[in-house]
Formats: sequence, C-alpha cells, structure tokens
Amino acid sequence: MRRILLIDDDELLAPPLAAYFKRFDFELDSATLPSAGLAKLRAENFDAAILDVMLPEIDGFELCRQIRRESDLPVIMLTARGDVMDRVVGLEIGADDYVPKPFEPRELLARLQTVLRRARVPSLNNKRLVFDGLSIDLERRQVQCAGAAVELTSTEYELLVMLASEPQKVFDRDQILNRLRGHEAELHTRAVDILISRLRKKLEPLDCIKTLRNAGYTFAGARL
Repeated sequence: MRRILLIDDDELLAPPLAAYFKRFDFELDSATLPSAGLAKLRAENFDAAILDVMLPEIDGFELCRQIRRESDLPVIMLTARGDVMDRVVGLEIGADDYVPKPFEPRELLARLQTVLRRARVPSLNNKRLVFDGLSIDLERRQVQCAGAAVELTSTEYELLVMLASEPQKVFDRDQILNRLRGHEAELHTRAVDILISRLRKKLEPLDCIKTLRNAGYTFAGARL
C-alpha cells in the first residue's frame, strides 16, 4: 500500500479523503502544521506529499522548498481557486503537479497516480542514454552531467527523458504538457517554459535543450 502525506490545516479534509484513497490501496496520513508534516516526512517513509498553499507557520511554497532541499519526493500542490500564479510558482520551486481547490477526490487521485507512475516506472526500451557530457540511467533514474550527479524532480526527469529519447525532434508545449500529465488537462503554457528553464539550470554548463521560436523545444545533445 502506498503512503501519502497530506499537509493541510483543514482538519475536515483528511478523514473523507483517507477513506476514499483507501478504496484504491492508498494510505493517507495527515498533518495540519508544516512543522508536524516535515517531522513525519523525516521520520517515516512516504511515496508522495500533498501540500496546501495556504498554511500556518509557513506557506506551501516554502514548505515545498524545504522538502526539495532534502528529497525528490513527488509533491502535489493544492492551489486556492486555481490561481495561475500559484501554479507557476509551485512548478518553479519543484512541485510535480497542482490541483486547484475545490477539487474532486477522483481528480486528485488521478493526478497522484500519474505522478507516482512517472516516478516509479523506468523505460523498457533502453537502459541508458549517453550523450557528450550527459548520462541518463533509465533503470536507476539517475542523471549525471559532466560527471556529477544531478538531482531532478520526477517531472524534470520525465521531461529530460522525453526530449533526450528523440534528439532533434521538436516538441511543442501542448505535446509536452499532455505527455507529462498522461492525459489532456488545462494548464497555462507558461508552466512548460518554467520546467525547461529549471531543467536547463540544473544541467549547466551543458547547453543541450534548444528553443525553436514559435515551435517548441528540442534536445540537441551529441549521442555517444
């Protein structure tokens, strides 16, 4: 059974959500304070975390930053009213997905399953993608750039694999969004630019992801 931690100060949210998740073999634990949530994450094993943006002590964005400094645990943000800037900021700081409030439990579960699938399922076609200055181990989900390990979120990793698996192919924003989500979903296209920018920064000084104006993005690494 996969374990999920919900960090939300609404005490009425966790019990019905836990009951719903249990039907699909997910165990939902919860915390109403970021400090308590971080303590749980450090002391126990979880497969993913769901964070509300509006929290006491610190907001969900800062909480996500703290989690990212310690692990690559899949993170879904809950954003009030589906505010576009909340979504953009969440993706910028390393969240893997977002769900606007109010939400249907089945939508949250579907997003969670997609994020976990991206984090857990390796490619079956190849075991390693090797380029000049970059190595992607598909079995271990490990990336090395210029000989140094690169820590990526599951979304960043899947984006890199998507581009690197088909060098020189141009992917437009909609293709990237739909491939990463695993289903059609509305998302401000600015999110793709943010993910690309974040990935490029982590791969520096390697410059292998190119922007084709009004077309999309392509991987330009030299394969070995």
